[in-house]
Amino acid sequence: MNRRTGRTWWKTTLGLLLTAVMLFPVYWMLNVSLTPDRDMRKSPPDLFPAHGTLDGYRTVLHEQLPYLGTSLVIGLGTVVLTVALSAPAGYALAKLRPRGGGILNFVLLAAQMIPGIIMAMGFYAIYLSLGLLQSVPGLIVADSTLAVPFGVLIFTAFMSGIPGELLQAAKTDGAGALRTFWSVVLPMSRNAVVTVSLFAFLWSWSDFVFAGTLVNGGAHEPITLGIYHYIGNNNQEWNAIMATAVVASLPAAVILVLAQRYVAAGVTAGAVKD
Repeated sequence: MNRRTGRTWWKTTLGLLLTAVMLFPVYWMLNVSLTPDRDMRKSPPDLFPAHGTLDGYRTVLHEQLPYLGTSLVIGLGTVVLTVALSAPAGYALAKLRPRGGGILNFVLLAAQMIPGIIMAMGFYAIYLSLGLLQSVPGLIVADSTLAVPFGVLIFTAFMSGIPGELLQAAKTDGAGALRTFWSVVLPMSRNAVVTVSLFAFLWSWSDFVFAGTLVNGGAHEPITLGIYHYIGNNNQEWNAIMATAVVASLPAAVILVLAQRYVAAGVTAGAVKD
């Protein structure tokens, strides 16, 4: 018993040390965001903001709110488009068993291996001819291409575990494939919907490659470009820069914490068969 307790204590200590190392950049970002300009080049730097200031956050709220609003619109639009496309596709692959379903799954896996910059160049050429450059809808469509293949795979795995008896009962009651999907399958796939929505939002919220290629210089730019421009224009105001990074990280962190139990259930769905 003592040997087992000592082994557990050692693993716990190691886990805490590794966690502290990984979270230290986050803490330092928060520390610098509260540090006054006069203490920014202090050597050695303060581990705690002894004379903390909120000037950086005031600057962020004054200058970065339009970028945050644009990112929110893009993120929500990406979520809606991703779920609207991937949920019916996952249902078809899981329950309707179309011909070529295995090949389609392979194509979806291969699509996730394509570098984002290559896809961005393709979108740039297409949007240039269609007049969609520097537009929010164009960026939503581009960001959805990252999330839809992942969403289809998650929905397929989750919906495969739904008992066929339920679908047969709905069919007996006169429900067609679309009604069965909307009234039976989709409500039971709540965990998968939350999982796909979360990852789609996070990908679009943190996207820089598509944003820098497709909407750079436009009237509506996401927060990633806002931080990029802000660093270039105010490279001495590190407290404001780090405050921008903190504010930009908060929505994703809060959503991830609130949805973690749904994500765990959605990602592991279909891993074990009865």
